Amino acid sequence: MSYKLRFSQYNERSILIEWPAVIDENILQDMLLFKEIVENKYIKQSIQIISAYNSILIFYNHTIDNVNDKVLDLKMLYSSPIHRKTLETKIFRIPVCYDADFGIDLETYSEEIKLSKDEIIRLHSETIYTVYFIGFLPGFLYLGGLNPSLYLDRKTTPNLNVKKGSVGIGGKQTGIYPQDSPGGWHIIGNSPIELFNPKQHPPCFINAGDKVKFYPVSKSEYHNIKSEVNNSNFDFKTLVLHD
Repeated sequence: MSYKLRFSQYNERSILIEWPAVIDENILQDMLLFKEIVENKYIKQSIQIISAYNSILIFYNHTIDNVNDKVLDLKMLYSSPIHRKTLETKIFRIPVCYDADFGIDLETYSEEIKLSKDEIIRLHSETIYTVYFIGFLPGFLYLGGLNPSLYLDRKTTPNLNVKKGSVGIGGKQTGIYPQDSPGGWHIIGNSPIELFNPKQHPPCFINAGDKVKFYPVSKSEYHNIKSEVNNSNFDFKTLVLHD
């Protein structure tokens, strides 16, 4: 399926391509596939492409002399027969400890949405989420698919120091803080998994288009996994359900 795209010059070296303004998995797959095709097409030009929910921004390594020619080239690429395959995705099982020591907002969050803590954990961990893009912080996954029963607006007063690994809910989204950071999401647990490591290649092993499923672990299991991760003994391949 093809979509009606909007092409515009973002600055002298970049072009913005926008899909319909809807958070949708079909649009995401179409966008990521086209991103891959453009990267392969211009592999020798060292372009950079940044993706969001429904757009990609293409940075060229030179000033765009004729934007109409660039746009025409991209439109032809989008309509070409190669833009019809499907992308492979992976599902990652991410452990989360929902203990009160980690889920610092779980009690008040439970009271606000009028669900028990056990029900929150069940609903949060039974869903398979889609990674729409990575941003805000390196390795921060923007996940779609949160159960509507768990929706709650972000805090009016953000926490100035959300701990690394914190699993939070904000509005219609859930996610994991990959490092210590200010944040306004409701923290319901913590994951021992290292989502971003600049010493590894790639630094973030999860990509846009992949899936994430959380599973509850006890405090002892959490600390065992954390120790393995810190000592570089954890096998991240065990997180993959299938690809």
